[in-house]
Amino acid sequence: MTTVADPVVLLCTGNAARSVMAGAALSALLPEWPVATAGTLVVEGQPMSWRTRAALESVGLVIPDHRSRQATLADLRHAGVVIALAPEHVHWVRRTHAEAADRTGTLRRLARDLPRGDAPLVERVRSLGLADVELEPWEEVIDPGGGDAAAFAACAREVTELIDQLAPRLTGR
Repeated sequence: MTTVADPVVLLCTGNAARSVMAGAALSALLPEWPVATAGTLVVEGQPMSWRTRAALESVGLVIPDHRSRQATLADLRHAGVVIALAPEHVHWVRRTHAEAADRTGTLRRLARDLPRGDAPLVERVRSLGLADVELEPWEEVIDPGGGDAAAFAACAREVTELIDQLAPRLTGR
C-alpha cells in the first residue's frame, strides 16, 4: 500500500461546487491524506453556495469549512496528483503551470486508468503520460453552476461515485 507525503489537489473553475464536492468525498474516504481544492478562475474567499451545501448533505458528506481559492504554483508544484474535474482545467495547468502537467489528469480518466500497486503515487501518475494525453469530451464532469438544486445533487452523486472508484487506485490497493 502506498503512503502519501504530497497533497492531492482537486481543481475546477470557481472552486465552488465540483472540486469542493470531490474534496469532501475524498477526505471522507481517505481522512489521513492531505487534500486541497482550488480553482482556475476564482473569486477569492467566497463561501460555498447553499446548493453545494445541500448537494453534499444529499450524499451524506460532512460539510467542509470552505472558502474559494485560486490554484497557485505552490499548490500544484507540491501535489502528488492534480485531479481536474474537466479537460479545460487540465489545459489551464498545461498553459500556466506546465511543470505540473505530468501529474494532472481528469477525475474520470484517473478513476479509470490510474495503475494500482506499490510504487509511489507520483510514479504511478507519471506512468500515464498525462502531459501529452489528448483530452476527450467524456472526461468532463458537467458544472452544475447556474442550475437548480437537483443539478447540484446529481453532480454530487456523480462525483462521489467517481471518487469511490479513484480512492483505491490512489492508495494502490
